[in-house]
Formats: sequence, C-alpha cells, structure tokens
Amino acid sequence: MALPNLSEADRKAALKKAAEARQKRAALRQEIKSGKVDFTAVMKRSDDPIVARMKVSTLLESLPGFGKAKAAKIMDELEISESRRVQGLGARQLEMLMQRLG
Repeated sequence: MALPNLSEADRKAALKKAAEARQKRAALRQEIKSGKVDFTAVMKRSDDPIVARMKVSTLLESLPGFGKAKAAKIMDELEISESRRVQGLGARQLEMLMQRLG
C-alpha cells in the first residue's frame, strides 16, 4: 500500500494526533499500574479508541504485580497472539481474560 501524499500541515496534524494518543495510553497505563483503575474498568471501556488500540500484552504488563513473563504466560495459555490489540480480542478470549483477571 502506497503512502498518501500529505501536505506539510496535514503531516504535522497527524503527528500531533498520534503523539496525543500515545500520551493518553501512557497515562492510562500509569493509572492501571498505580491501582487507580482496575482491569475490569479498562475492559468496560474497550470501545474507547485509546483502550481499543492498546496491545493486550501492554495492558497486562501494566497491571500491578505483572511483568513481561507473567503477561506472556497468560497470553500463551489463553492462545492470544502477542501482537493482538484489545479491539481484536475474540469473544472467547475476552471471556477467558475476564475470568482470569476480572
């Protein structure tokens, strides 16, 4: 797929929008890690673009007491690809995650 030809103004606007989304995801991860927001509350907001585009592995690693190894183990047991995003979770995968962590 060829990249679209964007004007300089359009390119800057797209970069700004992407940076804002990254900042919002980072803030959400920090809230999760500090315990202000729990896993169930995050999953209820799965239609929010910030949550929907977050990788499941990143979300799990943000949980208190979880690291890369524990998140990878859970994802492997539930047969969730490491590149899967929250919006791409299947019904069974979502149900299993909620049973395990919710």
